[in-house]
Amino acid sequence: MIELIPAIDIIGGKCVRLTKGDYSTKKEYGDPVSMAREFEQLGFKRLHVVDLDGAKSKHVVNDATLRAITQATKLTVDFGGGVKTEDDLKKAYEAGATLVTAGSIAITNPELYLEWLQKYGADHLILGADVRNGKVSINGWLEDSDVELTDFLTRYMKAGTRNVLCTEISRDGMLQGTAVDLYKQVMKAHPNCHLIASGGVSCIQDIEALEEAGIPAVVFGKAIYEGRIDLKELSKKMLL
Repeated sequence: MIELIPAIDIIGGKCVRLTKGDYSTKKEYGDPVSMAREFEQLGFKRLHVVDLDGAKSKHVVNDATLRAITQATKLTVDFGGGVKTEDDLKKAYEAGATLVTAGSIAITNPELYLEWLQKYGADHLILGADVRNGKVSINGWLEDSDVELTDFLTRYMKAGTRNVLCTEISRDGMLQGTAVDLYKQVMKAHPNCHLIASGGVSCIQDIEALEEAGIPAVVFGKAIYEGRIDLKELSKKMLL
């Protein structure tokens, strides 16, 4: 059964969604804590929280909102956005995150990422692999690296990484379906990877397609906020 992970993206303490990571497309959807409580009441166990202010400013910004979410719910929260230093990492854990996503740092400072992997363990760290045109993007998708996704994943999976959050940026927020073929390729190359697919979910059928493809987990957000997915129906069709 695929793990279902609703997403809350935060700017200025508010729940928002972007399209393809473009900050100029910001659309607000209210209070993150209220949204998290609603997800929990519907039966979800896990939550994906992204500090978009942090991603842009290159340091964690919305840790107070993260703390409010973790104190108000019993959800297992994974957190990302702006985690560039160990202080950022500690700030996220201290605010209640169980897992923290580190993506840009794995490109800009590989030694530090590997140090975190050893110190905090593979169960508490997620490798962020945000991809555009086959290459990894960093700093809130504002910059593209010259690192190929395949090389990036191979290096860190060999080092002991287990959790990978992979977003196909061109699909993010577009509500036009997920990059199933890309995720299949990742799973074929790394069958032991706990892959979290992200970007493009538009309906329950997209989630079912990922499950049929053997993808372990999926993050989805805009389809919820735009009313494309009925969470009650989803909870009936797929065990949360």
